Amino acid sequence: MQNESTPVNFWRWFDPRNRSIGTWAFILNRITALGLTLYLFIHLIVLGKLAQGPQAYDDFVTLAHTPVVKFGEMLVIAGGLIHGLNGIRIAMTSFNIGTAYQKQIFAGLMVIAVIGMIIFGWKMFGA
Repeated sequence: MQNESTPVNFWRWFDPRNRSIGTWAFILNRITALGLTLYLFIHLIVLGKLAQGPQAYDDFVTLAHTPVVKFGEMLVIAGGLIHGLNGIRIAMTSFNIGTAYQKQIFAGLMVIAVIGMIIFGWKMFGA
């Protein structure tokens, strides 16, 4: 009765133990998609505020230079890299390219994502 809808089965979904790399790829793809969608709405709200005139723009520029906003921008970059690179893997395997090496492709693309995040973080916070 593993497929029966019970509170125990519901909470089992959030248990990170004994997950395959494919499951982690799926979870990362969904979480980053939700995060990027949330960012899109926030972005549209901010653009609406900027249409209120030069003072609103100056206030936004001041806010944009705070560490909290920069960290949020870093999360957007991370989400975009992870989601985009994982999407490349999904597209490849949809066309039966590299299906035997999905785990290795996922790991390699996530290494590229981490390198990209380090570069962006260094440019944002270090330079």
